Amino acid sequence: QVQFVESGGGLVQSGGSLRLSCEPSEFSSDYYAITWFRQAPGKEREGVSCISANGAMTYYADSVKGRFTISRDNVNTAYLQMNNLTAEDGGTYSCGARRGLCRMQDGYMQYWGKGTLVTVSS
Repeated sequence: QVQFVESGGGLVQSGGSLRLSCEPSEFSSDYYAITWFRQAPGKEREGVSCISANGAMTYYADSVKGRFTISRDNVNTAYLQMNNLTAEDGGTYSCGARRGLCRMQDGYMQYWGKGTLVTVSS
C-alpha cells in the first residue's frame, strides 16, 4: 500500500512563505490526484488544494486562492507553494491521494501522509 510523506513545514512569520512537498514512500505505476489538507487545532480538516493525476487541473479553496500554488513534477510528487501566510493558515498539512478525479473532501482519499506542521507567527 502506497504511503505518502510530507515535508517542508516549520515556523514562519506572518507574510512569509513555505513550500511543502508530498512524495510517495515507494514507486507506483498508478497516477493519483493529490489533495492538500490542513487541520488547525480544534477545527475540522479542510481541503486546501488539489492537482489532477496528469497535472492539467488544479483547484483551490477560496481562502488560499491567489496565495497558494499546487504543482507536481513527476508521477506522484506534489508541492504546495504558500505565500503571504497568515496565522489562519497554521495547522497540520497533510496530503491525500486517490485514483480518479480531484476531490477536496477527505472521505474520498485512498492514501494519506502523516502530515507536516505549519506555524505562522504574527
